[in-house]
Amino acid sequence: MSIEANKVVELDYVLTIEGEVIDKSEPGDPLLYLHGAGNLIPGLEKELEGKSIGDSLSVTVEPADAYGEWNEDALQEFSKENFEGDVEVGATYYAENADGGITPFTVVEVRDDVIIADFNHPLAGQTLHFDVKVLNIREATEEEIEHGHPHGADGTEAHDEEEFK
Repeated sequence: MSIEANKVVELDYVLTIEGEVIDKSEPGDPLLYLHGAGNLIPGLEKELEGKSIGDSLSVTVEPADAYGEWNEDALQEFSKENFEGDVEVGATYYAENADGGITPFTVVEVRDDVIIADFNHPLAGQTLHFDVKVLNIREATEEEIEHGHPHGADGTEAHDEEEFK
């Protein structure tokens, strides 16, 4: 069986940027995703298309196919009055957007009465390198396809919806 739309895939992976490990799957706890549902960054998902169980690959994903280029327009100023307590540079906070969703941002500067917030993804502008091994592939259940994410290695384990957003 090969990786294609509506297949649930289990992967072991290591993500590095300029040789530094940024993220990885833990032994015995592979990444599980529904191929074609937008669960992975586009560049990695494209490279996995057609791969089979046991395949290993190294993939370099440029920013345009990952989290996008860093965008200066994603910097915004907020009044310090909008925050409670001390605000720290590097801290992540959350803002409610116009449609009621929650958007994370990172504080990049604190001035006397102004906070500068960066709404770029933390990995925006970065070239990502993945070392990946395909561990398993199976057909997705109708419910998984409808929900847009896998429920577990066997399709029956329920997960909290928030985990996949």
